[in-house]
Amino acid sequence: MKGTISALLLGAIALSLPSSAGAQQKFEMKIGHFTPAPHPMSVWLQQWADKLEKDSGGRIAPKMFPGAQLGPPPIYYDAARTGQLEVAWFLSGGTPGRFPLTEMINLPYLVGSAEIGTKVLNDRELRSKYLDAEHKGVKLLILFTHQPGQIHTTKKAIRTTEDMKGLRLRFSSPTIRDFVAALGGTPVGVAPTEITEQLQKGTLDGTFIDYGGAGIAFKMGGTVKYVTEMYSYVASFGLAMNPAFYDKLPADLKKLVDDSFVGVEKAIGEGWDSIDGPGKKALVDGGAEPIRLSKEEDARFRKIGEQVAEAKIKELEGKGLPARAVYNMMRELSAKHAKTSKNFWD
Repeated sequence: MKGTISALLLGAIALSLPSSAGAQQKFEMKIGHFTPAPHPMSVWLQQWADKLEKDSGGRIAPKMFPGAQLGPPPIYYDAARTGQLEVAWFLSGGTPGRFPLTEMINLPYLVGSAEIGTKVLNDRELRSKYLDAEHKGVKLLILFTHQPGQIHTTKKAIRTTEDMKGLRLRFSSPTIRDFVAALGGTPVGVAPTEITEQLQKGTLDGTFIDYGGAGIAFKMGGTVKYVTEMYSYVASFGLAMNPAFYDKLPADLKKLVDDSFVGVEKAIGEGWDSIDGPGKKALVDGGAEPIRLSKEEDARFRKIGEQVAEAKIKELEGKGLPARAVYNMMRELSAKHAKTSKNFWD
């Protein structure tokens, strides 16, 4: 009888062990992206990962791969989708045409800061009706933009629309490719990590990029000689999680992940906007001349931007996509958030 009781007790203890061990199971979370570790968004991402690790009691174990260690920008979305990475920061324009409605935020002169752009892209109605459906095969954690970008050139100053004629300019997305072409330039597709080298070689005459990217992330100081301060466009990005990884997390860790993205749009946007000044200083210290357009020329650039936007809307509508509804919603949201957010157009 004593032996039977002991066996039953041991069996009960054994049955209790799996749930206890499961509660302490560790989940390695590989995070990859293409921007150097000191970049403010990279810093935010590291802080987010560190907080998840701390708040999970070490059950989520992040491992960061910044600076394109795993490959160029186009690979990261699929790296999250297929499980090569548990989390990836991806560039929407890195795979042209894959996120056509999301990329409408990149149309010229639609938003005046990263804070505005990030708030617009994460509007609950906009995402649920239009944007989330484009991001198939992943758990989309958040969308965001950089601060509005400029034209950076190595030899020729851009003061008028006529100055754009014939220049070989790198574009960040299909919409900016169309903008470059409409302005009379020759659009050239170059990965962000290769821009500086191509500018130095002379195979590019210039690039559309934000001050932070030019001065800090890709260190173009000394290479760029002129910057035409248009604040004319943003590029869109996203943070994606592998859905199989998310599905295997216990309920409390899923909630931890979900809650970690509630109300962070302002902080992410402010982080991007904060590097505009330091990025500009790095370029100026390297000999670059900032140029502000006259009111007349600014109006000409904006008019061409409107024509590019209208052409893109018609193109996407012709493919059966609700482009005009998305664009109108983005414009309304942009105007709304501009009242309470940083705006480089002010």
